[in-house]
Parts: sequence; structure tokens; C-alpha cells
Amino acid sequence: MKILLIGNYQLDAIQSMDRFALMLEIYLTNFGHQVRVIRPSPYLGTLGLSSQLLKKWLGYIDKLILFPSQLRQALSWADVVHICDHGNAVYIKHLRNVPHVVTCHDLLAVRSGLGEFAEYKTGWTGKQLQQMMMKGLNQAQKVVCVSEQTRSDVLRLSTLSKSAISFIPVGLNYPYTRMTTTEAKERLEVLRIPQDCQFILHVGGNFWYKNRLGVLEIFYQLMLKLKQLNFYLVMAGKPLTAEMRQFINMHNMTHKIIELVDVDNENLRALYSSATALVFPSLYEGFGWPIIEAQACGCPVFISNRPPMNEVGGEAAIYIEPDKPEKAAEKILDCFTILEEYKKKGFVNCQRFQVETMISQYIEIYQQAIGDKSLSKAKIM
Repeated sequence: MKILLIGNYQLDAIQSMDRFALMLEIYLTNFGHQVRVIRPSPYLGTLGLSSQLLKKWLGYIDKLILFPSQLRQALSWADVVHICDHGNAVYIKHLRNVPHVVTCHDLLAVRSGLGEFAEYKTGWTGKQLQQMMMKGLNQAQKVVCVSEQTRSDVLRLSTLSKSAISFIPVGLNYPYTRMTTTEAKERLEVLRIPQDCQFILHVGGNFWYKNRLGVLEIFYQLMLKLKQLNFYLVMAGKPLTAEMRQFINMHNMTHKIIELVDVDNENLRALYSSATALVFPSLYEGFGWPIIEAQACGCPVFISNRPPMNEVGGEAAIYIEPDKPEKAAEKILDCFTILEEYKKKGFVNCQRFQVETMISQYIEIYQQAIGDKSLSKAKIM
């Protein structure tokens, strides 16, 4: 098949979505298919402007006004088009006569715009964009959801028929495996992790639902109870916000928090392979890649007892309440003695998320999309 993948605007720097598109490109090619990736080019967004607001609006011009013509020119090559991020469902109106599939990772932004979350309020512009996205998604031929929670949200909030919506969990976006102690130590030294220390790890960005301030609150409670000097929290991902830094300073934790920005895959392997545990108290998620990344490296995971985290973690995770820092810290401390057991369980659990299985299932969906369009054309003729 000739598969055209629609990726994200690079200046938006949504790392997880870029990784997903790259994973599809690599593995679909390995399966013998022809693959092209097309994404909005940052023509106006790269202008040397100091105003972030103006750059944002120029980015909308790149994505919503300039890109569609580029997309239409590419369609004649493709047997099927895959929109890798549901946020780009606005392009579906250009695909009505072309077999196509959309991956929906979550509807958190839509739910926020509808007022479903007390923790976050969406502005007017965001609500307009989400309405545009949902209008496109409602016209999609095939929608694939990465978790049962997301599938439930799509069924509830869209006008799509049940038959148009499928569930395919994502696989590991990188071949994460346990790293040898020697190599991991060398990498941790470069990352300036204190030698022979113990540390709790968190991996994630600064989206409100990632609950990174909650991670700091849990760690603070853990420090009060543990009273161990050689114990740290490593925050890997985006730079800490001003609010997070204020919390760290207020609680005299500056010497206990290690901030690592945009860590590459091999260094992340070293962190997962060396950490006492991953703490992942997200309030909401679409899937939760760090859960299975950590498990594949032999790192026990403490995660939120909420879907889809408990869907992904299964019986191989230890569950905490993300909005109750003191109780979460108590649970973590109580479970330190059984972490070896959960390392073994994690290795087994992450086998459920093989990327080859994911790709095979997508190929079946592509074939269905092509077959459905061919049948529709035949009926018209």
C-alpha cells in the first residue's frame, strides 16, 4: 500500500505525537509498504518575531490556510491517508473521497472546553479550535483510539457510529530494555546524578493534567516520612514552571530535585533502569507511554488509579490517588519492600504492547478503509 501520514506542525513541538508518526513511518516501511509523511511547513511561523502570540496566529495560517493546498497535491499518490493526531482532524474535509484513518489519542482538550474538568478552563480560542476538530472528527471514515477510555469518550462526544471506532493500544515507540549497570552508571554520571544514590523518577511534560506539581507534593511528603539523605527526585521532560520552582524553594528541596530537560531515549533507558521507581500521578491521560517504557526497563511504577493508567498498568502497577499527596507517599513507602516483585510483573505486562501487533492491526484498518471506499464508489456507479 501507499500510505500517506499526516504529521504535526513541527513548531508545535508535541514530542509524543512526533514520536508516534515516526514509529508508524519506520514500522510500516519495515512491513513492506510505501510511506510518505506530510506536515504543515512553518513558512510564517519561523519569522523572527518576539511576540509568542503573533507566532501562534501565524502558525494557524501555516496550518489552516497554507497546508491544505499542499495536502491536496499529495493525495493522488496515496492509497490511504492516516492522520496521526486527532488534533489535525480539521483536514478531513479534504479527504472525503480518499480512504482515511484518524488516530485519536485523547479528547481531554475537548472535554476541558466542555467544562468537564474543574482543574483547567479552556479559553475562547481553544474552544473554537476544538469545535473545528470535532466537526472534522465527526466526518472521519475510521477512528482508532489508543485506549478504551479514549474510545469511550469518542463514543460519548462524537456523532460517529460504533462501527467506525476501533481500539488499538500503542506499542513502545523505542526499543526500551533494561540497561547494564555499568553503562547506566556512566550515563547517570554525565547527567550529574549523584553516584550510588537512590531516586524516584518522573517523566512528562507540563500539560496541566500531567500533575507535575503533584509529583513534587508527593515527593515532599515522602521526604518527611523517609528522612533519608541520599534520596532524590529526577524530573525528566520539559523545564519546570515558575510555580514548581516556587514550591521547591518554599520547601527547601532545591538540593533534592534534579531537573533534566528533553532527555534522549538512551539516557531515558539509563534512568528507567536505575530508578527506585517511576511515579506517574497524572490526573488524566490518553495512554501513558512512560508506564510501559519504565516496565520494559525493569522499573516499578506507582501510577494513578484512574483510566487509562490502570488499563495500561494492569496488575503490574502499584496504584495511588494522584490528588492525595500524603496518602500517595504513604503507599509508596509501604511498598518499597515489594518492588522486586513488581519489576517482574512489569516485564510481563509491557509485552502486551508490541509495536508489531499495533502495526498489523493498523494495516487491517487501512484495508478496511480502502475496501469501504471502493464499495461506495461501486454502488454509485
